[in-house]
Amino acid sequence: MKEEPDGQRRFLRRIAAAGSVVLLYAAAVLFGHGAWIYAKASLAQILLSRAWARTVHTGRPAAPWPWADTWPVARLRAPGLTKGVIVLAGASGRTLAFGPGHLDGTALPGTEGNCVLSAHRDTQFAFLRRIAPGEVLELETPDGALHRYRVFRREVVAAKEIDLLGPTDEAILTLVTCYPFDAVRPGGPLRYVVQARKSSTKV
Repeated sequence: MKEEPDGQRRFLRRIAAAGSVVLLYAAAVLFGHGAWIYAKASLAQILLSRAWARTVHTGRPAAPWPWADTWPVARLRAPGLTKGVIVLAGASGRTLAFGPGHLDGTALPGTEGNCVLSAHRDTQFAFLRRIAPGEVLELETPDGALHRYRVFRREVVAAKEIDLLGPTDEAILTLVTCYPFDAVRPGGPLRYVVQARKSSTKV
């Protein structure tokens, strides 16, 4: 009568051990995937910084690597971004894997109208969760001009809501990322939007 409970305990211990191995493997995969995303974004910013320097020096768009289908269009500085980040042309998923993207069809950085930039919530736009109204964002353009924008709106909207991405009569900088910031999976039905109004330009 004693052997049966002992056998059941051994079986349960084996099941628990196997479950632990599975959980550890899943955690390692998730950690490795997250680490790869951060490493790729960090390495990309080094290559993008070099391409940005060439763009500013020559006045012509410079591809960050030979097969790139995008190029730097601005450098964004903000509280929480000590070195700033390079903004790329276009906002496809492939582009956003390397840095913030400028949404096609919206105003070019530094010009009149609504300039829309998008990036991932857990890399380049992670700072948006701490940005406050009144704080200053800066966009450097390839001509060497520094455009300053002051934050006036923070809002959570449905992903299908596009009104804040539409044209404006004044120079507005709109930053968009996924929401919530601590979501396990990317995407989802919500977006976090920060808008800032242009206050000055220095060359």
